[in-house]
Amino acid sequence: MADNFDIIIVGGGPNGLEVGAYLSKAGLKCLLLERRFEVGGGLMTEQVTLPDFFHNTHAIYHMMVDYAPVYKDMNFDEYLVQHIRPEVQWAMPLKNGKALCLYTDVEKSCRSISQFSEKDAEAYRKMYFKFAELMKAMIGPITYTLPEPAPLMAAKAMETELGRELTDFSDQSPEEVVCGTFENEHVRTLMLYACCHWGLDYNQSGVGYLIPLYLDRATAYQMVAGGSHRISNALLKRYFENKGQVRTSAQIKRFIVENGTAKGVELEDGTQYMADKAIISTIDIDQTFMKYVGEDKLDKDFVDMVKSWQWEKWTLFDVHMAMSEPPNFKAAESNPDVAKAFIYLLGYEKYDDLVGHWELMRKGEMGSKPGFNACFPSVHDPYQAPPGKCAGLISQMAPYDLKDGGHEKWLNRNFRQEWTQAQLDTLAEYTTNVNKDTVMFTYVTTPADIQNKFANMVKGGYKQGQYHPLQMGYLRPNQECSHNRTPVKNLYLGGSSVFPGGCVIWGPGYNCANTVAEDLGVQKWWTEPEMITEARAKNYI
Repeated sequence: MADNFDIIIVGGGPNGLEVGAYLSKAGLKCLLLERRFEVGGGLMTEQVTLPDFFHNTHAIYHMMVDYAPVYKDMNFDEYLVQHIRPEVQWAMPLKNGKALCLYTDVEKSCRSISQFSEKDAEAYRKMYFKFAELMKAMIGPITYTLPEPAPLMAAKAMETELGRELTDFSDQSPEEVVCGTFENEHVRTLMLYACCHWGLDYNQSGVGYLIPLYLDRATAYQMVAGGSHRISNALLKRYFENKGQVRTSAQIKRFIVENGTAKGVELEDGTQYMADKAIISTIDIDQTFMKYVGEDKLDKDFVDMVKSWQWEKWTLFDVHMAMSEPPNFKAAESNPDVAKAFIYLLGYEKYDDLVGHWELMRKGEMGSKPGFNACFPSVHDPYQAPPGKCAGLISQMAPYDLKDGGHEKWLNRNFRQEWTQAQLDTLAEYTTNVNKDTVMFTYVTTPADIQNKFANMVKGGYKQGQYHPLQMGYLRPNQECSHNRTPVKNLYLGGSSVFPGGCVIWGPGYNCANTVAEDLGVQKWWTEPEMITEARAKNYI
């Protein structure tokens, strides 16, 4: 006999936990099904190298802590969840001993930039305040509301000065904005990387509203004290407090769909769970519709839309390090702040090095020289490594399918070791103490490993789909589903493949909780954030 619930949530990552926490507290009987042994998805903190070295093996840079409603609504302080926002957000050391730094303090950033270009320092100051204004007034609120069709959004934007300014970015690529703003190639390199690392194509126009977002967030990154997993643990506790139930190691066979209506979920072992009100899928759209609903239960035009979905152009090759001591950057000799940076950008001595990296990835190539961002969390949070030791991360953009060998090549031990050593060698070029003695142990995650670990991160994609003009806003994932509802009655989408997208920004789960609550006539215990109310009053959304 099948167990009955009001809501079944498929996928126990950040968005699944979020929507479960909201709806269970609203009085709905919820069941969360997770394929892996534990919930949390990309919010993973694991001891994968040596004992007492804690590594954030997927998500570490949290960019929307000051905007996402979930932080206030769930009152994470009760669970002692704390975030750390290092003052030195970025450091880009160069082999000549100089370094470009970005700080939480705009004037300190400008002083650093002025070493390379006085003109760029003034341009950065102007950009910083303008993008902060756009973020606070429009982009932040838009992230946590449902999108409108592009023509309606464009018409509304043209009614206000700020809306027109945001619209001006729509027809520009990140490269056009960055190179049109800055003149120095080192400044351009750091700004373009900060703008595009999360998935924007550097020369693709049409998603320009994300440019101010990412460049504003470039100095707003935070990390979770004790590791990213503490957020998912807090959400899980909230969920349990409101009688939410979880089944891990849940291998789904199909969604039970009768007469066009989602009724329940059947597992591979034959267990059935019935949903009296709704099923919410936070996994990718391909699995949701093609694998678990079934093509035969869907309209052909809709199937064609799902099959046209494009996955990310690149993913990540990560090396987690257990180190005997923190790295000593050569550039810190002339600028001590380099030693305190949160994120390091290394290996890009010229602007063309970065652009060339992206062009190589288009062809499925890795090139001959690594370029990457690096982070040493225990420098800012001593909990994450034993006393005096250091936990480190190297994260390089990389293609999933390699020109020579496809994605299977990532599973080749010699190839993995070759690239791990190349990254360590590059890190050593910028430091005085990174060597085989100080790097005691490494744990490697390749693009193929990401997909193997997280089935919904197809081709190693960490956003459940490419950020492309035809896959963003009202079209993410398509015009049928961007408001969380789907052609299958009572089946909703709440994962990163739906607006506003991925990278643990907490938008899809929050929007989905609102949509489901409204459709079911459930009294919301949460209130609309002030930023959204103000944006509505000013006709920004």
